Amino acid sequence: MLSRLFPPSNSSQNLQAHGQTYGQSLWQNYTEALRHSLLIFLAVFTISVVGTPAAYAFDNPDLLPEQPTPVIDLANFLPKGQEENLAKNLTDFEAETGWKLRVLTQFDRTPGLSIREFWGLNEKSVLLVADPRGGNILNFNVGDAVYKLLPRTFWVELQTRFGNLYFVRENGENGSIVEALESIKTCLQRDSGCRVVPGLPREQWILTLITSVVGGLVCGFAAIPRKKGQLVAWQWALIFSPLWGILFFAFGLGPVLTRTTEWLPLVRNILGFVLGGVVAFLSPLLNQSSPSSEA
Repeated sequence: MLSRLFPPSNSSQNLQAHGQTYGQSLWQNYTEALRHSLLIFLAVFTISVVGTPAAYAFDNPDLLPEQPTPVIDLANFLPKGQEENLAKNLTDFEAETGWKLRVLTQFDRTPGLSIREFWGLNEKSVLLVADPRGGNILNFNVGDAVYKLLPRTFWVELQTRFGNLYFVRENGENGSIVEALESIKTCLQRDSGCRVVPGLPREQWILTLITSVVGGLVCGFAAIPRKKGQLVAWQWALIFSPLWGILFFAFGLGPVLTRTTEWLPLVRNILGFVLGGVVAFLSPLLNQSSPSSEA
């Protein structure tokens, strides 16, 4: 309607044409940027998926020793005497139990897939690969028969406990390898295997003690009497029992009972729970006695 009454002037026509030209240039820039972004994404995706072939994808049998040995220390993590003792230990362990444990350390050189044929790895074998190029130096190649005794969660915990940078810094690469092998040997000698790594590190025990004390605090605060003449608020303690029960039993006692047979950490966690509960339960009395003492 307005276009009939007031036909567009030349200025308005130029403005309209300029707007169309600007819109077309903007659309072209947008499509060009989108095309470049798509190309960059495809390039990054291709590199991440294909990438440089991994070290273990090569076959380099020249790095393998001429004589058969259960330990190949290409990264020189093990002193000569310790390497010989470890090789003898693993050979005797295989002769006694039938489980084949092998150790390969590598850094910039690796025999790759040829190691499988050299050692004849099978379903009853465990290959420990120590490589410092990652955040964790330990990796494991586990046979199917081993998984029946030692589940995948065991290997994750074993790797994180003995292969982390802090443990390696304090105990060395050789200490990390030896400790991991000792845990594997201990669990393979058990008829039922292990669901968790044996032993309770000090850091883990401190964490269980803290959760035990916190569980006692929750239980003590919940049991504070809220009515006159009431000694213990058992109803509230039972209501909060899932919380303090998980803290105390699951996180406080569970890791101790499943990882060690020592009674001292267990007794300490129980005392921590009791002490936390008593302090929380008596806290109102302490608050009431402090003003009276000041008066």
